[in-house]
Amino acid sequence: MASDQVNISYEKYDFNDNIKYKHLTAKGLDEQTVRTISQIKNEPQWMLDIRLKALKIFQQKSMPNWGADLSSIDFNDIHYYASATDQNVDNWDMVPDDIKKTFDRIGIPEAERKFLSGASAQYDSEVVYHNLKKEWEDQGVIFLDMDSGLKEYPEIVRQHFGTVIPTTDNKFAALNTAVWSGGSFVYIPKGVEVKIPLQAYFRINTKNAGQFERTLIIAEEGARVSYIEGCSAPIYSSGSLHSAVVEVIAKKNAYVRYTTIQNWSNNVYNLVTKRAVANENSVVEWLDGNIGSRITMKYPSIILKGKGARGEVLSVAFAGKGQNQDAGAKIIHQAPNTTSRIISKSISQGGGRSSYRGLLKVLKGAKNCKAFVQCDAYLLDKESRSDTYPAIQIDDDTTTIGHEAKVGKIADDKLFYLMSRGMSEKDALAMVVLGFIESFTRELPMEYAVELNRLIEIQLEGAVG
Repeated sequence: MASDQVNISYEKYDFNDNIKYKHLTAKGLDEQTVRTISQIKNEPQWMLDIRLKALKIFQQKSMPNWGADLSSIDFNDIHYYASATDQNVDNWDMVPDDIKKTFDRIGIPEAERKFLSGASAQYDSEVVYHNLKKEWEDQGVIFLDMDSGLKEYPEIVRQHFGTVIPTTDNKFAALNTAVWSGGSFVYIPKGVEVKIPLQAYFRINTKNAGQFERTLIIAEEGARVSYIEGCSAPIYSSGSLHSAVVEVIAKKNAYVRYTTIQNWSNNVYNLVTKRAVANENSVVEWLDGNIGSRITMKYPSIILKGKGARGEVLSVAFAGKGQNQDAGAKIIHQAPNTTSRIISKSISQGGGRSSYRGLLKVLKGAKNCKAFVQCDAYLLDKESRSDTYPAIQIDDDTTTIGHEAKVGKIADDKLFYLMSRGMSEKDALAMVVLGFIESFTRELPMEYAVELNRLIEIQLEGAVG
């Protein structure tokens, strides 16, 4: 019975528009490409200097020799910048019709109108739509695309850019720093609570394209914010590269929740670096949903820098035919009385491969830390594979830690029980799978994030067959 599969449908998102691009760099990456991107954006010299330094680091660093096989990526066959418009507007009616059609089909304006306090939509390399409700603007909240953030708040950007994820961190962080475009800049002033989530949506439309958004979120002392992003791309015969960098800074007593639901098509290489710093008594939470892509390598990280800080990573990965989901989490306890929790769930079918790759580290002197790691996996057939690579390094003997891991198939007796109550086999299988990831879905702000709700329904509910 358990050999039946849960089928993922990308039909709603598998379309591309015939856009006439205002800017489209030639394939390949060299110094001139970087200078062209910076010139188009009219950036300050210091940002160009950062980009050029990052390019050299990218060229010097070798490819990762662990995790998924990335040898098929051809960096010379990628457009590193594609912009359909120079406009970044805050009125949906002003968005160019061809681009508007794309996001109308996905549902971005509907979600923004109904619920969200702010929304940003990125099409290939540039953000084309942005809006923040006046209620939050009046309290000093800043929610801009990263390019506008650099222009309007250069000192804040310069102070924090690259401080959480240095250019030297890894090859793809260096690549992003060299050619970044778009992404979100979020600044929440001291004591301000943004009660309704901010949302960003990223879409790759161009064949053989790279998307390299850069996101920087800063929550000042006592501030609270939830940020949600969704991603999609059409299916082409050749691959696209998504290599983002996200830096989150939660200052004393701040709270930041970062939610990602990716729905990349199965030709996208999704190679992302995301990291947060949690200061004294602050809380950082990552909710990470990995559904599509050909290869994903993504490990949201939290550095618990201040005493009493708390970090949580809750992730779900679904690996279907031809997919490799190499995901997980990293949490480093640097200060006393810090707590962390990592929950990872994966589902593999059709020969797909999912892996949990994690690091939990407690430094010497970080007294009385508490940590818990749980990674569970379902295999829906004999061809699929699941691996766990947990690394736990404890350098303080006052630490309390728990670790659990399970890998297995769906028991036939569970399906038989549900079928004996009148359910079809496919519906029974779907119910078990949805129950398995319920700890993730119940954390999503479904009542607000309409688009993310749709993604979950399409991928794990409505498309079961």
